[in-house]
Amino acid sequence: MALLIKNARIVDKNKDFQGDIYIRHGKIAEIDRELNYNCKTIDGEDLVAMPSFIDMHVHFREPGYTHKEDLYTGSMAALKGGYTFVNLMGNTKPIASNMKVVDYVLNKSEDLDLIDIHQTVSITRDFDGKTLGHLDHLDNRVKFISDDGKGVQSNLIMYNAMIKAKEKNLIIIAHEEDEEIVNIDTRLSENIMTFRDIYLANLLGCKLHLAHVSTKESIEEIGKAKAFNPNISCEICPHHIALYDNDYRVNPPIREREDVKAIIEAIKNGTVDMIATDHAPHSKEDKEKGAPGISGIETAFSISYTTLVKSGEISLNKLSELMSANPAKLANINKGEIEIGYDGDIVLLDLNKKTTIDGEKFVSKGKNTPFNGMDFYGEIMATIRRGEIKYNGGIAIDN
Repeated sequence: MALLIKNARIVDKNKDFQGDIYIRHGKIAEIDRELNYNCKTIDGEDLVAMPSFIDMHVHFREPGYTHKEDLYTGSMAALKGGYTFVNLMGNTKPIASNMKVVDYVLNKSEDLDLIDIHQTVSITRDFDGKTLGHLDHLDNRVKFISDDGKGVQSNLIMYNAMIKAKEKNLIIIAHEEDEEIVNIDTRLSENIMTFRDIYLANLLGCKLHLAHVSTKESIEEIGKAKAFNPNISCEICPHHIALYDNDYRVNPPIREREDVKAIIEAIKNGTVDMIATDHAPHSKEDKEKGAPGISGIETAFSISYTTLVKSGEISLNKLSELMSANPAKLANINKGEIEIGYDGDIVLLDLNKKTTIDGEKFVSKGKNTPFNGMDFYGEIMATIRRGEIKYNGGIAIDN
C-alpha cells in the first residue's frame, strides 16, 4: 500500500516548505519535490501537511460509561480532529488497575483499526488512594500511571508511588487537586499539589508529567523545576488558553486572564511541553447534573491554531512541536515528525477555512463544549494513519 501527497506545504517542528510526501508500507519513504509514483495520490495544493496529532490525555469512557463515549466514537472523533494516537486515562468502570482492562482496550482498538491507543493504569488500585501492589503486575505495554480525576491525596502514598515508578520506568501523570481544600479555593488546591509533586519528583528522581496545568503559580513553579530536572514535563489544554473568566464546568476550572497570559508565555519560553485536550465527553443528562469536562478532541487544533499561531504568539512549527513531536517523544513512539522512516501519520489542513463550532455536529457522543457559536480557523481535511486515509473531510483522491 502506498500514498503520495503532492504540492503540499510540509510543516513539522523543524521544516516548512512546499513539497511531496511518499508513504509506503505504512512509513514515510521519501520527502522531496516533484515526486511521481503510480499509487493513490492526493493533490495537497493550498493545504498544509503536518504530522498527525498526539493526545496524551483523553477519556473514551470504555469500559463502563459507553453512554458518554466508546472506543469507536472516540477514535472517530480523534480522526476528525487530526489525531492518530491517544493516551487514555484509567477512570473507567472497572478502573484500569490491571492488565485485563488494558488487554480489553488494546484488543478492541486493534480490531477497530482506526487509531493507536495507550491505556494508562491507575496509580492506586481502583483509585483507593492507598494500594500500590498492582503496579508489580504490569507488563511493558504500560508506560503511564495516573489517578486522573482524583489525584493521590496522601503524601506518603505519592512518595512510595514515585519510588515504584522509578524502579519500573513508569511515568506518573499527576492530577493536581487537593480534595481537602478544593471547595474552598481551587487555585490553592492545584498549586499545593503541584508544588508537592515537583518536590517529591526532584527528591526521588522519577519521571513526572503534570496534567492540565491551569494556574500562573503552577506553571511558573514548573518552569523553575524544569531548568534543572529533565524528568519533569507538563501539558496544557486549549480551553485554558482560549477562555478566561468563564463558569463552564471543567476540572481544573477556566481561570483568569492573568493565568492565560502566564500559560501562553510558558508556551513561548518552552516550559509547556505539549497541548493535550483532556477530552471528557458526557451525555446531555450527566452534563446538566454538573459533570465537569469538555468534548475537545475535534476542535483542539483550530482553537490552538487561532489562539496561538494566527494571533502571532508562536509559529506553526512550534504548534507542531506541542501537538505532535513532544508528546510522541514522551510516549516513545515513532510519530510526530515528517521524517523518512517515521510512521506515515499525516494530517492535511486548510488553515484559511473558518469554522463555527457546533457541538451537535460532533462525531463524539459528547456534545459538551463551551465554544458553541465561536469561530476558529483551521479545518482538518484528512487524517492519514500509516499511509491509509482514515478520515476524509472533502479532499479528492486520484487512484
